[in-house]
Amino acid sequence: MLKKIVSYLLPIKIYQSKSAWSKSIEVTWANGELVLDSENTNYSYGSLQRILRKGLKTIGFKRIKKMEHVLVLGVAGGSVIKTLVDEIGFTGKITGVEIDPEIITVANTYFKINEIPNLTIVIDDAFEFILKTKDKYDLIIIDIFQDTTMPAFLFEKFFTDRVCFLLKSKGVVLFNTMCLDSESNLRNKKYVGEFYENQFKIRTIPRVEVHNELIVIEKLI
Repeated sequence: MLKKIVSYLLPIKIYQSKSAWSKSIEVTWANGELVLDSENTNYSYGSLQRILRKGLKTIGFKRIKKMEHVLVLGVAGGSVIKTLVDEIGFTGKITGVEIDPEIITVANTYFKINEIPNLTIVIDDAFEFILKTKDKYDLIIIDIFQDTTMPAFLFEKFFTDRVCFLLKSKGVVLFNTMCLDSESNLRNKKYVGEFYENQFKIRTIPRVEVHNELIVIEKLI
């Protein structure tokens, strides 16, 4: 409790490790809450939770609550999953795909995501998972970073087409992107501008944080 109170004045790091995928995994008390960070950016809770919460609000909490199956590509500490369960009251199936088992160990220890009964965690590469899965999903959340870097495959047409194929009727993709420079801002403009599928529409959401832009893809039929 003392650390929580003091964290309103200055952040208090309580855990640090590294893994094959992350140079640094840090759990910190900041502004009265536990957050998960990499070396240079926020991975879960804190600003990232606010960003994804806005995306979910834009889609509609009532709409999401009625869904049956949500896929989360990139779990980290599980903040978006906590928003789904604790704030929206989502009781359907949640499948979380995370490439880094050390991150899941930390998420279980400090954020208790292993206590969420409707969550199934799959340790796998997101690209490999979407090629193998036989399920269809009402909502697919893409939140994949390696520190401040986004894997190039996320913006390739093959990956986008496959993700869209996995949507159920009227399904939605919520794609969190990081834009740190003019090049990445142009990347996003090109991604949105060149997206064209008759059965889908694409749009961006006004930014909550200057370096994160949410892209929403909705299946129209």
